[in-house]
Amino acid sequence: MGKLDNITTDNASIAQGESEAIEPSGLSAAPNTRRHVSRFVPRNPRTNNILFFLLAAFQAIQNGYTASVMNALNILPSYTEYFTLNTQTLALNTSALWVGGIVSGFVAGSFCDWAGRKQTMLWSALLCIVGEVLQGCAHNVGMFVASRIIIGFAIGVANVGASTFLAEIVEMQWRAFVLGFFWSGWFMGSLIAAGVTYGTKNIQSTWAWRAPSLIQIATSVLCIIILPFVPESPRWLVYQDRTDDALEVLAVAHAWGDTTNQVVVTEFREITETLNFEKLNGSVSPLEVIRTPGNRKRILLCLSAAIFSMTMGNNIATYFLGTMLTTAGVTDLDSQLQVNIILSAWSLVCSLVGTLYSDKLGRRLLGIISTTLATVFLFLVGGFSALYGDGKNTSGSYATVARYLNPGVQVVLMFLFMGAYSFGWTPLTMMYPVEVLNYSTRATGMGMYTFWANGIGLLITFAFPFSFEAIGKYSSFCPFLR
Repeated sequence: MGKLDNITTDNASIAQGESEAIEPSGLSAAPNTRRHVSRFVPRNPRTNNILFFLLAAFQAIQNGYTASVMNALNILPSYTEYFTLNTQTLALNTSALWVGGIVSGFVAGSFCDWAGRKQTMLWSALLCIVGEVLQGCAHNVGMFVASRIIIGFAIGVANVGASTFLAEIVEMQWRAFVLGFFWSGWFMGSLIAAGVTYGTKNIQSTWAWRAPSLIQIATSVLCIIILPFVPESPRWLVYQDRTDDALEVLAVAHAWGDTTNQVVVTEFREITETLNFEKLNGSVSPLEVIRTPGNRKRILLCLSAAIFSMTMGNNIATYFLGTMLTTAGVTDLDSQLQVNIILSAWSLVCSLVGTLYSDKLGRRLLGIISTTLATVFLFLVGGFSALYGDGKNTSGSYATVARYLNPGVQVVLMFLFMGAYSFGWTPLTMMYPVEVLNYSTRATGMGMYTFWANGIGLLITFAFPFSFEAIGKYSSFCPFLR
């Protein structure tokens, strides 16, 4: 999993005569004249970098909150009893988010290329609010499932728009950190969801789960609020033949609005020459992702990140932590919600450390370390669950290192597993796919990535409740499952 430059093509050289043909009029204009970029966009590049980081953070919080709020809701009796959940409806309610994500994979890439990155993020946030209101007002399983499908669709579209936008506008020296945080911040949303649900657990009505559901709206509103203060992607503008706009965006975002800045001019020419070359070679179709051997390799590398990130076992702790804790012998409601909060905080710290080391270690080594450690810890979780899952062996179930949390040793191992996973695969989940895709394949490729990741997520998340039921059913006469 090596890094590929975001502006490279399969051909290393570009005809020299093309640069004159695409020279924008803006290069001869006054250096600091602002004609296309909104006055709301700051002139200070540092302020712009902060805004890009905040946009990544808000999108990440939105992702983390809307997904992991189900983990906390599945622990609350007010939620499970209101919908009278059985194995089938528990699986359906929890996995419905992925259904919407799958559908979004068919349209997100095309819509992002047609409407632009900012419009994609705006409309996805508005649609997300609609779904979140429906979830908070749900009166039956059907309404709840429909709301989660809408949210999943909106989140899938938002992920395509945000990831491509950040990859195309953030300065190179900050790009890896911002993209890594775009998914590492997922645990910020997870932590907030866990804390909010812990605070509402004692409400003696359905507001115990309706309130956390409606609070989701705040994350979408934050995304909408920040959009007027960031410019459109310069690469998208160039692809729409709006070269003057693109030059001004680069100047405002990276050089105090100076269109004659050498770095800005160089970056602008690299973008325009590359995209012009791709247009001349017919790289305008969604089928571009499979047209050349190089692009086929790119999309396979992109989809491999979806497979690895979704099949590591992290969905157990993300959606069914309460069931896993019950299996480990931790059945108290307060204890389960407290473990949920601490696990989210722990995962956030580990993912931030991985993000900071992503450039030093490289993407490939980061993935290898994360996968190896997570695999070892997950096998140990399974082994100790089999030995001490009944909670009778207190010497194994209550490890000294976890005496403040008082869970079983298998829960401690789950913390180690989530730490290992978060260290590598959390930042790589969005960082790696957008890095291996060039412009002509990026939006379509991220749409395919969204479809693939959500499809695998749906399969795994829907199957877990049935797996837990089967384990409980057959463990009584199968020694291996005890």
